Amino acid sequence: MPDDTLRSRRWSQRSDPRTALRTAVVWETLERFVAERCARTGRSVLDVVDVGGGTGGLAVPLAQLGHRVAVVDPSPDALAALQRRVVDAGVDALVTARQGDAGSLVAALGSGSVDLVLCHGVLEHVDDPHAAALDAFDVLRPGGLVSMLVAQRLGALVARALAGRFAEARVLLDDPLGRSGERDLLPRRFDEASVLELFTGRDLRVRAVHGVRLFTDLLPGALVDGDPEAMETLLDLERAAGTHPVLTAMAAGLHVVGERAD
Repeated sequence: MPDDTLRSRRWSQRSDPRTALRTAVVWETLERFVAERCARTGRSVLDVVDVGGGTGGLAVPLAQLGHRVAVVDPSPDALAALQRRVVDAGVDALVTARQGDAGSLVAALGSGSVDLVLCHGVLEHVDDPHAAALDAFDVLRPGGLVSMLVAQRLGALVARALAGRFAEARVLLDDPLGRSGERDLLPRRFDEASVLELFTGRDLRVRAVHGVRLFTDLLPGALVDGDPEAMETLLDLERAAGTHPVLTAMAAGLHVVGERAD
């Protein structure tokens, strides 16, 4: 059995199948880059920051691999749930919780202090995405990695059109922030170009770009619920389609991994 299939099945056991379909491809990418970073540095333990990491959906599995993870989140309730979760998982010695916002990493942790920054589902909500992105870059060590997961404009447009919400889809197509109107709860959406523009002024090398949840969010749950084989097949399709240059832009989410130049 290929290694990527083994990884996806191991990850899928961490949560319910529908959740696993939405997260497995991102986890596979992160796991690959974490292993690469360990090999390049000769260290088996990396320092990771998960900004907006909430209750530890990624922090806990990274800690279970032996890495030190600081979760920075503005919500005291989320951090309290994180503390309970890490104790239950037996990784409380490796995970620390800090109350704070995106853009506060350098002030809290110092420049050039970490190997990996996770910034997932954050840039859509912050007041100044450019400042938050630069702060995430500046806290990295040379050769360190930043992982960004953002909601994507065209993915939202396709979802609304297929749901019959044609007027919202038309507004979203031209709105400068990628919103569907005043009732849209998301402050902004991105595409690959707008994500990379956030790092203007920094030497960021793009290591990976792939779409996330191209099909999963659009399909009725009945198509895969209770059918492990169907779930694995759909996951394989998501994995392959997510790197297609045209299909990437139409996925619900966009995952970009960048590296700080040495």
